[in-house]
Amino acid sequence: MLVCREYDYWSDYDFLLGIDEAGRGPWAGPLVAAAVIFPKDFKNIPKDFIELLNDSKQLTEKQRNSLFKKIKKYCLAYSVSYYHNDFIDKQGIGNANQLIVQKLYLNIKRKMNKIDLVLLDYIGGFKNNNFDYKMFAKGDSQFLSIAAASVLAKVSRDRWMKKYDKKYPQYGFAQHKGYGTKKHRQFLEKFGPCSIHRLSFSPMKEMVQREEQISLFDQGNKKL
Repeated sequence: MLVCREYDYWSDYDFLLGIDEAGRGPWAGPLVAAAVIFPKDFKNIPKDFIELLNDSKQLTEKQRNSLFKKIKKYCLAYSVSYYHNDFIDKQGIGNANQLIVQKLYLNIKRKMNKIDLVLLDYIGGFKNNNFDYKMFAKGDSQFLSIAAASVLAKVSRDRWMKKYDKKYPQYGFAQHKGYGTKKHRQFLEKFGPCSIHRLSFSPMKEMVQREEQISLFDQGNKKL
């Protein structure tokens, strides 16, 4: 069970919005983030749910899938959003992180119209002047709302990657979820990047540059 720090803030705030993301570092697939608000003091939420909820990385796939449904049931409001790899390539992952947090905040604001404080798992370089927020290293193991957001984001992203695995079975996306594993690199070397790879990330960036150099070399030879 994680350390539940919401109680430290409920003396001053009524509505705490937890936000977390999944997919900042992978070579392929979308960046997915989620936002969750629970009722103050976890009113009417079963104790066994609270005891099980944790950072998504500390849970089994079966536990995450079970919690995915219950989080939606017990929270006051939630939102899941994503940016695909082409957006990440154009904007940069840092800017995409900034924008997706703002997007989630506005989504929840439209549903509830009252957010006292945003609780964020640590995002390097994050800045926002449009709302009050606090960032915490390993926030997903300290706040239930951030942990819940991490579960929604992780499950949603894994489902995306399983769909992509059916479309591009040669890359093994269902297993490594787009992260930079040894197997993923081997598949990349064999097949090259596909349409969901982040071409601004290494090693895809170097592969594309190499292909462009080969293409220019071939064009030069044709003129000789």
